[in-house]
Amino acid sequence: QVQLVESGGGLVQAGGSLRLSCAASGRTFSSYAMGWFRQAPGKEREFVAAISWSGGNTNYADSVKGRFTISRDNVKAIVYLQMNSLKPEDTAVYYCNAARGPFFSWGQGTQVTVSS
Repeated sequence: QVQLVESGGGLVQAGGSLRLSCAASGRTFSSYAMGWFRQAPGKEREFVAAISWSGGNTNYADSVKGRFTISRDNVKAIVYLQMNSLKPEDTAVYYCNAARGPFFSWGQGTQVTVSS
């Protein structure tokens, strides 16, 4: 089983940037495609970005394409999400997990708030 701890969120003005980190424990981390997801108040959790186990392939939700970049360091067992040109609609709790099910246990997430 892989345990996940997200960090790096905060309050930022529209147009600003943040870099989220997801630290994973567990020896099998490097064999999984990983993803970032987010959940805004009153809305369902949605897909944001994913990266293959090797880091060679990525894909993004249309809403973040061109603004967010997912990357990973398999030696450190960390997945990153660089978020640029942030918009108020990016406000949500951000989670990382396996890119597709079955999912690991969800972490606490990290809150991102973008003010207009």
